Parts: sequence; C-alpha cells; structure tokens
Amino acid sequence: MSQLSEPSDYRATVGAIMGRGVEWEIDPTLDRIADLVDVLGAPHRAYPVIHIAGTNGKSTTARLVEALLRERGLRTGLYTSPELTTLRERIAIDGEPISEERFVEAFNDVLPYLQLVDGKHEARLSFFEVLTAMAFAAFADAPVDVAVVEAGMGGAWDATNVADGAVAVITPIGLDHTRYLGDTLEQIAGEKAGIIKPGAIAVLAQQPVEAAEVLLRRVVETGATAAREGVEYGVLGRDVAFGGQQISLRGLHGVYDEIFLPLFGEHQASNAATALAAVEAFAGGAPTRGEPNLEAATRIAPGESFLGGEEGQLDPALVRSGFAKSASPGRLEVARTGPTVLLDAAHNPAGMAATVNTVTESFGFTRLAGVLAIAADKDVAGVLDQLEPVLAELVVTRNSSARSMPPEELAEIAEGVFGAERVHVVQRLDDAIDRAIGLAEETGEYRGAGVLITGSVVTAGDARTLLRVGEGR
Repeated sequence: MSQLSEPSDYRATVGAIMGRGVEWEIDPTLDRIADLVDVLGAPHRAYPVIHIAGTNGKSTTARLVEALLRERGLRTGLYTSPELTTLRERIAIDGEPISEERFVEAFNDVLPYLQLVDGKHEARLSFFEVLTAMAFAAFADAPVDVAVVEAGMGGAWDATNVADGAVAVITPIGLDHTRYLGDTLEQIAGEKAGIIKPGAIAVLAQQPVEAAEVLLRRVVETGATAAREGVEYGVLGRDVAFGGQQISLRGLHGVYDEIFLPLFGEHQASNAATALAAVEAFAGGAPTRGEPNLEAATRIAPGESFLGGEEGQLDPALVRSGFAKSASPGRLEVARTGPTVLLDAAHNPAGMAATVNTVTESFGFTRLAGVLAIAADKDVAGVLDQLEPVLAELVVTRNSSARSMPPEELAEIAEGVFGAERVHVVQRLDDAIDRAIGLAEETGEYRGAGVLITGSVVTAGDARTLLRVGEGR
C-alpha cells in the first residue's frame, strides 16, 4: 500500500501554496484577500454564491447543494475544505475536481498578484487565502452559473467571506477550534454568523439554544430572512435502507417524499433537508451580490427562477435524482467488505456522537474494532468517550499530518477511557488497519465483524489512499 506519485509541476505548485502557512498563524483580517480579489477583477462577484459555515456537516451539505443545482443543468463551482487526498479536490467544477494542469494554471494566473499584495501587508497571504482566490478566479473563468462555497474554519474573518452569499447556510455548531474561535458556543456562533449578509436568506440547521440565539440576532441585525430547521423546513420521516436511507423532507415550498439518500444516519438526513432548503431559497429569488453571470442569465426565461417551479418549489423528480447521485467521501464511507471497513472524518465529540449513533443504527456489527488518529489540539477525551461503548478494541496510531497526536500520548488518554487491555499502539496507519481487521475477526464470526477508521479528515483520506478506494471509478 503506497501513495500515488504526483507530477513534479503539480507537486511544486502544491509546495509553493502550502509553504505560505496556515491562516490561524496570521492576524484575522479580510484585508489581504480583499486586496487580492480586487486586483484580480472581483471574480467572486461574477456569479451568485451559496455560502456555508458551521462546525459539523459543512462539506456534506455543500456537496448535496451542489448535486441538486447540477441536476437541474446549472454549471456549478464547489469550494470545500479540507481535502481527503489531493489539494485540487477543494476546487471542483461541474462536480469534478479541476485537473492537475488546470490547478497549476490557476496558481500561475494569480501568482503575479500574490506578489503585489504580499508587498502591501506585514504578513503575506496564507495558503487558504491563495486557494480561495484561485477558486473564485477558476469559477469566473469557467464560467459557472452558481458557486457553492464552504467556509474554512470560522466565518466572519474567513477568506471566503469576501463573497456575499445570496443564501447563507449555517450547519450545526459545536465546540471545535476553540483556540481560535472561542471556547463557548456563543463565541463560535458569533464567528459563523458573520457570513449572514444584509438581505440574504439564512438557512439555519438545528442548533443548540445558545448558538441559535446568536444566529437569529445576526439575522435581525442584517435584515436577512431566516429559514430554520424544525420550523420552516425539516425531516418528516426516515427509514434505514440498503446503502443509505429513505427519507421524506418538508422544504420551504413543498413536501418531497420517496427520496433515497445514499448516506447513513439521522444527521445526514438533516444535512439533506438543509441542502434542499438552501436550493429552494436560491430558486425562490434570493438576492445576489454584484454583477450576474450574463451567460447564465441568457439561459433563463423572463420571470423564471434559476431552478424553475413556482416560488422556489423544485421538481420532486429532480430532488430524488439529485440526492440519489450524491456522495460524501470519508463520511461513514464503506471502503471494503469482509469485514466491513468504514472511513469517517469525525474529529470532535458532537461529530463522533453522530457517527456512533449511525453505526449503531445502520450496521449490525457484533464486534467492531476502531482505528483512531486525531490532531493533538482536539478534544481527544471527548471523542474517546463517544467511541468507547461501541468498540471492542481500539488501535491508536497517527496520520500524515504534523498535527497528529503521537500514538503513545493518544494511548495514555485512551487507556483511561477503555482500559489498557483494549488499547493497542501501532505507529503506522497501514499497519494499524491490518491490526484492527485482525482484532475484528478474532472471534471468527466474520459476518458481524467491522472496523471504523476515524478521528480526522486526514485519517480518512490517508486510509482511502491506502485502501485504494475509488480507483478505477
């Protein structure tokens, strides 16, 4: 099992971008990215934007939104983070990551302007600011009809927030990145709420009370319109189905039933409801910022919204087909069978609680072993508390990130939760996966054996590469 090699020019480009450092090491400001998009000709205003922030479910919700938009025939841009295996995954057009060649071209297109803006500020542009500008420029160059943009870490000071979303989506908020965003739900919600702009439609997933109050206050202050899960939209019903679940959703403008969603868990049904509401809000005439994409406008008949239907109601057949084709790699993804190996990117207690509930509901494991590699700055004890009831054995290891907690330190914390006899230390992820498979099959009852590999997007991505998931598709 080995990593696939990348062309040298692509590797050099990735190195140049990553060498600029992470955004949280630089004072939070939109000044640098605002200057950059200004000299680039404001590409972020060449198309309407659906902007998505939150703690858990952002990437999945963004992918579901994009799937519905593309099913209607719109040309879409999708910007998500972090990547699973390759940096270019973050920038997708029409559902596909841009090619290595186009990624290099996009960087070279902005490079002269990076140097210009770097010279104006004490700190040079971070790697996330550079990628964000590359995405905005690539979407304008395509051109796309609509861009679905996921915020990176926060919201108010996130580089993506130079764009003004016609629709602002806030997925469930929890305690994560507390060193940078604040250590209370109110503080974190305040950062996320920054993407809600005057006149926008704010689609708010189910939230803790403390977070909901902050978000609704922002809606009032900006004159935005709120669409709340459980009030204006939501999940009407769901049943476990082979390969996913069958769901019924109440949207902002209609009821949509008999939907097959190839994702597992109650939280994914909620993500689908939020995605549906966001697309309905966009279809129903949500305001846009800046100049519209003229090519897109010529394809829309006078008086017709982007997605058709009266007052934003979507064609139920479109919704069913769009969701049926959707995917969210690394989110309880079945990597192999015999035994079943699941990959999941959960990295905080709230996300892990959703993962554990879904594993319990959707998979009939009689013996489940876990592989955990997690960043040192996470609530490791909280994550382990969620995992303990469902895992027979735990293998602790590390992933390819420099932020990954050393296995020995992780084992010390895990032993306090699981007991020393259930915790196994393995230095390499590939060896850890092999060890977990052996532990899962220890009783010889292969049919009910399973392995859960989790703790980080990086962990899920590394395991995906090692297990060669998706190759040849």
